[in-house]
Amino acid sequence: MTVVETDRIDMADNSDKQVLDEMFEALERMPVPEGYRVEIVGGAVYTSPQRDVHWEIIRRIVRALEDTFGMSVRVFSDVRIDFPGRLNGLCPDVAKLRASAEKDGDGRWRYEDVEFIAEVISKDTAANDYGPKKTAYASAEVPVYLIADPYQGRCHVYTQPKGGDYVTETTVAFGGELDLANTPVGLTLATADFPRA
Repeated sequence: MTVVETDRIDMADNSDKQVLDEMFEALERMPVPEGYRVEIVGGAVYTSPQRDVHWEIIRRIVRALEDTFGMSVRVFSDVRIDFPGRLNGLCPDVAKLRASAEKDGDGRWRYEDVEFIAEVISKDTAANDYGPKKTAYASAEVPVYLIADPYQGRCHVYTQPKGGDYVTETTVAFGGELDLANTPVGLTLATADFPRA
């Protein structure tokens, strides 16, 4: 019997999904301290504390999305979404989904419905946000990826995903405004009140 390439990809995707499910089930049984987030990036488990600076920035981004789209906007924080690449069960700090998004057969949100992701840098996992997670989001063709870095005091916005990378990067220092009006986010995000670490 001949196995077509797409069948191999489907089998690998199903195998990875099963492994991710098993890994998350094991993590749920472990005593992860309160206030820590857990995600799986490229098959490695990462835990990082959510500090007050981290949460303040997340809260301001979520509030801006709610002010623009209303309280029924599909926006989540630290909710598992499986992204392209091997064993990427990511839990973005902020993920906005299109209004028509629906959960898959396993009750999870699909990466194909994600329009915007924001990650707030934690010192110990910053390399993930700038590296493998950025690649996963670009491969998933997430239109807008925002990194808020309280250590640098800057926001980096990546748009126009193509071939597993983003074509455009815009950097704005905390205090400036991020013009996302011509993206699916459709807003201008003020960063004047983003705290620094």
